[in-house]
Amino acid sequence: MSSTDFDSFAHEQHMRTAFELAQEAADRGDEPFGSVLVRDDTVLMSDSNRVNTAGDIRRHPELHLAYRACEEYSPAVREEMVMYTSTEPCPMCAGGMVTAGFGRVIYSVSSDEIATFTESTPGVRSRAILGDSSDVIGGLLNDEGRQLHADYDW
Repeated sequence: MSSTDFDSFAHEQHMRTAFELAQEAADRGDEPFGSVLVRDDTVLMSDSNRVNTAGDIRRHPELHLAYRACEEYSPAVREEMVMYTSTEPCPMCAGGMVTAGFGRVIYSVSSDEIATFTESTPGVRSRAILGDSSDVIGGLLNDEGRQLHADYDW
């Protein structure tokens, strides 16, 4: 695990940026998911869901950012990064994030809550997949995150 002081980061600001990206995705015709990748409290990369508009089931923002980070940064640098994501990463994204090795993952809305919105069965929780590779924290600005999904036509 990283020795970076993640607790000093502007968590709410970064999560609200992820929410803005999630709203952009919804406005574009994709599902409302957005993510930002932060190092030294500075956003390095951001993305939003593009599964529908790109016609690619892999275009979840977390997975795409993990891929890009692996292409552009060393493992040591990725360990100093935090992934802020509007919703808990699905098993596919969490698997990609294991390879990326981010120091911390922070989400707003849990996969159990998404299952309620989508009337589906909850998936494997990201913490179970990420294990010891990343510190996982959930529920940041949960009411705001839940509102994004309440407003979306699931």
